[in-house]
Amino acid sequence: MSGAVETAGAVAPGEHVISSAEERRVIIASSVGTVFEWYDFYLYAILAPFFAGLFFPPGNQTAALLAAFATYAAGFLVRPFGALIFGRIGDLVGRKYTFLVTIVVMGLSTVFVGMLPTYQTIGYAAPLILVALRLAQGLALGGEYGGAATYVAEHSPDHRRGYATSWIQTTATVGMLMALAIILICRLVMAPASFATWGWRIAFWLSIPLLAISIYIRLKLQESPIFLRLKSQGKRSPHPIKDSFFKYPNNKYVALALLGATAGQGVVWYTGQFYALFFLLIYLKLDFVSTYTLIGLSLIIGTPFFLVFGALSDKIGRKKIILAGCLIAAATYFPLFRGLTHYINPRWRRTRRARPSRSPRPTATSTSSSVPGRARAHATRRRTSSARRGSPSNRSPPSPARTW
Repeated sequence: MSGAVETAGAVAPGEHVISSAEERRVIIASSVGTVFEWYDFYLYAILAPFFAGLFFPPGNQTAALLAAFATYAAGFLVRPFGALIFGRIGDLVGRKYTFLVTIVVMGLSTVFVGMLPTYQTIGYAAPLILVALRLAQGLALGGEYGGAATYVAEHSPDHRRGYATSWIQTTATVGMLMALAIILICRLVMAPASFATWGWRIAFWLSIPLLAISIYIRLKLQESPIFLRLKSQGKRSPHPIKDSFFKYPNNKYVALALLGATAGQGVVWYTGQFYALFFLLIYLKLDFVSTYTLIGLSLIIGTPFFLVFGALSDKIGRKKIILAGCLIAAATYFPLFRGLTHYINPRWRRTRRARPSRSPRPTATSTSSSVPGRARAHATRRRTSSARRGSPSNRSPPSPARTW
């Protein structure tokens, strides 16, 4: 949140504003709520193949699925605006109450998706409402994720800030793991037809108890001490958006964060985990149990390293960690996906390799329709060859006068 820009001037470097026990409570409370928000956010994409044909006009399942994913992308596009809107609210009324707003908006939007009537019931109102709910989710997550990181950072000492905020980074992987686990259980205990018809809604309905737990936890939080100090000292910026985006050097830091850090992080995360999920299911035709298991294991293995490298960034700096992560991803993603293809569906890989770049020459056994054409060409060649040799079959019959 933009009020954190003034943090450096309000708190002396290295000053620990709260106790270690309070810091742990803040980290746990912030992380749990953010996990639930990521759970809600990822449910849509994982279950889109099931409800796409229910909420969009029937007749073309592929078009419906593409429309569902386009709606999912809209949630990503509005996330920066959610960060701006709720960041401004956080600077005005505080982090705690902004947390409550974002979690309520996200939770209710998710529950309403699970209760939304289908296209057959309410017509074009179904996709329109679905888009509106998806936009609300994107706005809420944009405010929640940045707000949680700011809230934790404002409770952490300088020498532990990377480690403390790395807990917030784990929430995306844990939220996706929760979504996969719940969907897997529902698909295993239900008939495929029942799950495709209405069973997919159960995962959305589970957001109701998660929302209640999140609200209870958020109500127990105290306002950020740094925010209270900024507010009491009158050091909050009266124009945070203008100061952040149109004032040097703040706008330089914003550009570096968006293009240098966040963009790379997004590519690494969504390619390595989220795209891999659909790559296994759609392209390699792996069954959903094996796919969910593989992705879940990768999430379990990878999640602790957020904390490891977060702590390491406190010792060697953030820049080296970011650059190393992007370089490792760039060097390994292509071999990894080729390896997945080779071991999971080698036949598909061989088929793509054997596909010719141009049409091959016809052979004698290619198609029956080409036989007459080849026969005519062969006869033409025989007549031409016979004419050149002076074959009797190609000469005019002799007249009687020329008879010997």
